[in-house]
Amino acid sequence: MDATTAPHRIPPEMPLYGEANHVFEMMQNMLEQLLIHQPEDPIPFMIDHLQLDNDNVPKIVILGPPASGKTTIAMWLCKHLNSNLLTMENLIAKQFSSLAAGARRHYQKTKSLPTTLLVKLIQERLRDGDCVSQGWILDGIPETWEQAVMTQTLGIIPRHVVVLSAPDTVLIERNLGKRIDPQTGEIYHTTFDWPPEFEIQNRLIVPEGISELETAQKLLEHHRNIVRILPLYPKILKVISADQPCVDVFYQALTFVQTNHRSNAPFTPRVLLCGPTGSGKSLQAALLAQKYSLVHVCCGQLLKAAVAEKSKYGAVIQPFFEKEMAVPDRIVMKVLGQRLSQHDCVQKGWVLHGFPRDLDQARMLESTDHRPNRVFFLNVPLDSVIERLTLRRTDPVTGERYHLMYKPPPTMEIQARLLQNPEDAEEQVQFSMGQFYRNSAELEQFYPQAITVNGDQDPYTVFEYIESGVVNPLPGKVP
Repeated sequence: MDATTAPHRIPPEMPLYGEANHVFEMMQNMLEQLLIHQPEDPIPFMIDHLQLDNDNVPKIVILGPPASGKTTIAMWLCKHLNSNLLTMENLIAKQFSSLAAGARRHYQKTKSLPTTLLVKLIQERLRDGDCVSQGWILDGIPETWEQAVMTQTLGIIPRHVVVLSAPDTVLIERNLGKRIDPQTGEIYHTTFDWPPEFEIQNRLIVPEGISELETAQKLLEHHRNIVRILPLYPKILKVISADQPCVDVFYQALTFVQTNHRSNAPFTPRVLLCGPTGSGKSLQAALLAQKYSLVHVCCGQLLKAAVAEKSKYGAVIQPFFEKEMAVPDRIVMKVLGQRLSQHDCVQKGWVLHGFPRDLDQARMLESTDHRPNRVFFLNVPLDSVIERLTLRRTDPVTGERYHLMYKPPPTMEIQARLLQNPEDAEEQVQFSMGQFYRNSAELEQFYPQAITVNGDQDPYTVFEYIESGVVNPLPGKVP
């Protein structure tokens, strides 16, 4: 491409294809694997890597002090994500492995494994087909800085690291009540998680090494190690308080590991804001457009502009305006498609509101090259919308807008001449709200990755939620 000829007009279907098929991320992952493994012949290596199709499988490390519940969280994540749990115990218990057999003999003598041997065990296990296709969750490994560095050196790189933390006094008390089912390996607690079945209760055993002194020594060792490990995992680490119900810890961990990290891929936002009249779509669109230099596209304003400019579509639209009838969807889509195809929308991205309003319109938009890649639903209760809209007034002399509650007119003279837009009458607002919510369920189903935002709060708080959803990757969906 000749760099002296500008601007280069990129067809809108090209970035759509790249985003839909994650082309940039695929190339980035292949480059990472090439640099890690440094194969002699890169071409067959890249072909094999693409055929594995495992760039998005779980690769998780769960760390935490004794009694923080890391094993329980790791097991729950493993079941939910259909992945493989890797612990010190099951690594050395692996059958038909001479490496694991040697590790068992060493562990029986010393109750520990050298870092080199442990990392080789992990490396061997990760080559198994189930780990390649379903991913893995490391429970409590690495324990030391040396283990962490060696795993990274050999290309064992997690995508997410979850670190559990709690006060030592809580952990010591929790550890004293720990019990284990020798048949299933499930962990119970005399206070917090006692099994209801008498059969299970009778076979529970007290694990070794849970006395107060032993736990305090393990906690001290953990604190010494963890401060050196954490800096090795920047940007992929989340610390979660374990001093809360286990279910809450699990859902926080699950939300984190389902979140994709921000990519370096070129990203052109195409944002769709859906919500009832009075939900704040126009304001949020204006804030996004201002901060990120997006093109603000209001469908209603587009139609009015077409009429005002007396364009060929404006001449078709004007009779519908004069008769106060809805403009047919095909005409709206032509006007909208023409705007979204313009160079500024393709290059900068856009934020759209006012279309689609129902499922048929959503399907029409989806069939074009202007599909949104971020969709937000602003939820606002009817009472709040009525309060926002029915109290709006306009000064016919100055054009200034007021709100009788939030921005009252400064003088009685101004208040006396204020006018209300007929569309802000309570009956009209209720009709518009009902119309939106009749179609919103189908729209939400049509856009399964849409983000729902509570619009009944400070506008800048709403904007922060929307902004976070725009700049961060969409969370992964796990059945």
